[in-house]
Amino acid sequence: MSDERTGFRLWAAAEPDLCAIVTADDQRITYGELYAEVNRISHGLRTREGLEVGDTVAAVMTNSPGMVALYLAAMQSGLYLVTLNYHLTEPEVEYIVRDSGAKVVVASQRVEAVATAAAGPGVKVYVDGEPENAAALKELTAGMPETSPAETPAGSLMMYTSGTTGRPKGVKRPLSGIDADTGALTYVWLFKEFGMQRPAFGSWLVSAPLYHSANITPAMGALHAGGTMVLMDGWTAEGFLRRVERQRVTGTSMVPTHFYRLLQLPADVRERYDISSLRYVLHGAAPCPREIKQRIMDWFGPVVYEYYGSTEVGTTIARPHEWLAHPGTVGRPASISTLRILDAEGHEVPVGETGIVYMRQGEDRVEYHNDPGKTDGARRDGLMTVWDVGHVDADGFLYITGRAAELILVGGVNVYPAEIEAELVAHEWVADAAVIGAPDPEFGEVPQAHIVLREGAPEPDEAVAGLRAHLEQRLAKPKRPVSYVVSPALPRDPNGKLYKARLEVSHGLR
Repeated sequence: MSDERTGFRLWAAAEPDLCAIVTADDQRITYGELYAEVNRISHGLRTREGLEVGDTVAAVMTNSPGMVALYLAAMQSGLYLVTLNYHLTEPEVEYIVRDSGAKVVVASQRVEAVATAAAGPGVKVYVDGEPENAAALKELTAGMPETSPAETPAGSLMMYTSGTTGRPKGVKRPLSGIDADTGALTYVWLFKEFGMQRPAFGSWLVSAPLYHSANITPAMGALHAGGTMVLMDGWTAEGFLRRVERQRVTGTSMVPTHFYRLLQLPADVRERYDISSLRYVLHGAAPCPREIKQRIMDWFGPVVYEYYGSTEVGTTIARPHEWLAHPGTVGRPASISTLRILDAEGHEVPVGETGIVYMRQGEDRVEYHNDPGKTDGARRDGLMTVWDVGHVDADGFLYITGRAAELILVGGVNVYPAEIEAELVAHEWVADAAVIGAPDPEFGEVPQAHIVLREGAPEPDEAVAGLRAHLEQRLAKPKRPVSYVVSPALPRDPNGKLYKARLEVSHGLR
């Protein structure tokens, strides 16, 4: 990143006519217009709702200008902002609103019913749009000043872990005590670590849900760099390609599920669109099999940057040339991150040996909201883990091989589902795959594969027989699934994360 100004507020003041957002229906919103709404929300939350520094607001919102404005308002009001998956059910939203202590909920119009039912007594709900029963967001902002509040303490996101294996927990950091303009400078690390120049954000496509930290962070980075945020609300493979071509998209953040679906398009459809404007494609949030990523790199060019991390811990980065030299890596630690691989007793393991991945970002003091036991259990020597398992090579590159919580113990042999899943989805017949442990009288438990077959694949019996033969050449016997369950779809969230807790052991095909 060059020495140009950094921070949405500074760009809005200096160049108010610059385009900040292209909405999903192609409306254009300037920095000045967006800044005015941000300020109205900030004043409304403070004066109409009486929120103070350290209070919490929850958002159950789609990829919309309202979501962007609420985020920026919270970040200049010293508030914690909890962004919720708008596909969650009423009990799931209720749990997070209650656990986070949110005093205000802002929802998109399409999820008004869930948000109002889940909020409960004492929690005000505003709807971005024309609500049926709740208050409209414009009631919060009506008559409020368009100018900046006199004081603008930096806020913070409190992201809730995805809850793919149990109840989600809020990941909370102490407020920094700095002002919003200084807080915006924290994005400089993102620009520098990925080697991004301002043109990378000239047209930044938000193709995945903003409620996820992997998407909201670079998207807001675009506004802090003076770029334009291009929104998608609902993702399709061809719709993505069309958006890239028409908006001359320069950068975006994606997940492996997007890659899978793009590669399933017929060749003539893929070749129909000009995506040569792409300069930076960030991806993470879920494991990506080598073959899938290689095919995307062959198509997109050397513009794919992989990162590993989580809401709780630090970050590793694999730049395109690094990944090509170390296929399968998720990168080396960013300059502000510390990485160690430890065994179950907390001892660091030698290079090349598998262990539990522990990290820290700077001098971060992260904790799980309302759960000190979980916080303490995930910490060792100032580092934290989300229980991913992996190893580093001699050059310091990290490879993720599974999750400790998903470990399948086959007759005393450690088997990690991610390794099996990667081999399955690399097969031309498999669109998606997940592996869980199934009880076994002889070995204790054995792998069971849940798969989604692609169009054109053989019937399930024949397909499973072919997959068994495929894995015999690639995996040791304890790692090979004993049974297969063929399903029309696996339970994934819109960001590609799999809800393994929803998969049930079945007799399957043997």
